[in-house]
Amino acid sequence: MRIGDEDRLKVILIRHGKTKGNMESRYIGATDEPLCREGMEEIRLRVRAGAYPGADIVYASPLKRCIHTAELIYPEKTPILCADLRECYFGEFENKNYLELAGNENYKNWLAGNGTLEFPGGESQEDFKKRCRAAYETIIGNSRKEDTALVVHGGTIMAVLERYGEPRKGFYDWQLKNGEGYLCELKEDNIRLKVLLKLGERGGQHG
Repeated sequence: MRIGDEDRLKVILIRHGKTKGNMESRYIGATDEPLCREGMEEIRLRVRAGAYPGADIVYASPLKRCIHTAELIYPEKTPILCADLRECYFGEFENKNYLELAGNENYKNWLAGNGTLEFPGGESQEDFKKRCRAAYETIIGNSRKEDTALVVHGGTIMAVLERYGEPRKGFYDWQLKNGEGYLCELKEDNIRLKVLLKLGERGGQHG
């Protein structure tokens, strides 16, 4: 079913529900953990409240937390998995929280750099953004005028909207909590996104 204006493709960007690592404020990038019980229940509550628009086609990161979220929100759709939509690999910080990293000099330097430095031993932010944006461009190029949902990670959404979102904002200005998202409309150039609405606001953390 089309959403609203028949002339413009709608793109729904949704961050996955909570995991155990999210509850513990861990950096879960490549770590492949499922939704926790609270995460599943929060998504179900939002679905029952009608928080998520319908979609003709659903794409997801191949990590369990995104697949499971997509299945809960769009049970009638089989998500198309796209490896390049996965979250950034946090390297030395992966699957750790701030308490465990408190004495880590690399972590102190990273914090002092306001998150602009590369993750030690991890994926560079430039490479991460590049692959997420390339995946988005491919998906939109293949959209065939179908309203499209991407059930992915917070960082993935931030990377896409920093480049293509309107109004224009910085990377960290597009942060979402778990289970939140944005309803967007594809602009006339068939690449930029006009952000229409923020979807369902509740809790969440990194990844």
